[in-house]
Amino acid sequence: MGDEGAVVVVDGANVVGSVPDGWWRDRRGAAERLRDRLVAVAAGGLGAGSGAPEWAVGAPVEVVLVTEGQARGVASVPGVEVVEAPGSGDDLIARLAAEAAGRPCLVVTADRGLRARVEAVGARCVGPRAVRPA
Repeated sequence: MGDEGAVVVVDGANVVGSVPDGWWRDRRGAAERLRDRLVAVAAGGLGAGSGAPEWAVGAPVEVVLVTEGQARGVASVPGVEVVEAPGSGDDLIARLAAEAAGRPCLVVTADRGLRARVEAVGARCVGPRAVRPA
C-alpha cells in the first residue's frame, strides 16, 4: 500500500459473497472478476450515490483488494493491488486501515464487526454495492 492520497480497501470475500452468482464454484475466478471491476474504481473513484465520502467519488483512488482462503493467487493489475491475507482477511483489513492513519481510507464491506474495527481507527465504510451492484 502506498503512502499518499486516498485508499479504498476492499474485503474481497465479503464483496464477492454479496451476490449469489455461483462464486463458490470458483472463488479465485470470482476474485479475479472483482479485481477487474475495481480497475474502474481506481481510475475514477466510486460513483455518486454509492454512499462513499466525497473524496472517494469521481476521483482516482488507490485500491487494495484483500483476498483469503481459496481466492488466494490473484495477481495485482495496474490500479488494483491484491494482497493475500496469511490468516484472517478481517485482521489484515483492520491493519491496513490502521496503517492508513492520516490518509483518507474507505473500507468496502458489509461485515459489522469489521466495520466497527476500522471505524475505530478512523476509516470510513461502504457496503459491497458501492463496487458491485446486485
